[in-house]
Amino acid sequence: MKPCRGPLDHPSRPGWTPPAGACDSHCHVFGPYDRFPLSPTRSFTPPEIAWERLRALHDRLGFERCVLVQASCHGSDNSAMLDAIARSGGRVRGVAIVGPGDDAAAFAALHAGGVRGVRFNFVAHLGGAPDMAFFWRTVERIAPLGWHLQLHFDAQDIPGHAALFERIPVPFVIDHMGRVRAEDGVDHPVFRDLLALLERNPLAWVKVSGSDRVTPRAPFDAAAPFARALHRAAPDRTVWGTDFPHPNLAGDMPDDGALVDLFARTFPDPTDRQRILVDNPARLYWAS
Repeated sequence: MKPCRGPLDHPSRPGWTPPAGACDSHCHVFGPYDRFPLSPTRSFTPPEIAWERLRALHDRLGFERCVLVQASCHGSDNSAMLDAIARSGGRVRGVAIVGPGDDAAAFAALHAGGVRGVRFNFVAHLGGAPDMAFFWRTVERIAPLGWHLQLHFDAQDIPGHAALFERIPVPFVIDHMGRVRAEDGVDHPVFRDLLALLERNPLAWVKVSGSDRVTPRAPFDAAAPFARALHRAAPDRTVWGTDFPHPNLAGDMPDDGALVDLFARTFPDPTDRQRILVDNPARLYWAS
């Protein structure tokens, strides 16, 4: 339950204006802990990040929409996320973590509350792969709802799950560029496998988020070639997010305004920006 650093208190304003309807497709709320306590089995303890702080950040950055992703520290109690969605006036969707006890009524309630996907973690230091029988039962439940899977992997583990990806019958999103390492380069076999997955599987999506996890040193430009390559592989299945408040981060703490400027340097074409920030998130999270 190691404590996490908090985000910067005063992020900069980006040097450009995101397009109308822009969506931060990966961010979190934590607490308030007197109402929404953390899981007793968590592996890290982030500072409280209430909905009001996240909304103020997005106003500063120029984002009208966002997608809240349930983090492992809250476990399968999605109450904090659902509370924020309910207060957002329709501007927020959610990706939940679910438990074995969640029945059809629970999934229906999550859907009514704005959830459109389920996250599964395969990262070793966060607990490793889920029970696969439970995984496939969950896939059966979400398919009729039109939801997607969000899959959190360490890069070196992606090639070993080729059969899993081929079997999944719903859209699935690879988190944080597959947590590739910038030092390995874009020609590394693991990254080439990820590109091949996106090129051949029309259900595979990717988040070009987590530049601060791909490389540890600000301003994180070493992550840009990976983001561009992933977008070229799946231009209509790429989304982006800040990952605010950057929980459990080992390297430099990002300035979120600078991350938005990094996105603009990575994708200077307005057509690409529109697609990644507006059109693709609208299809994935708001289609229903």
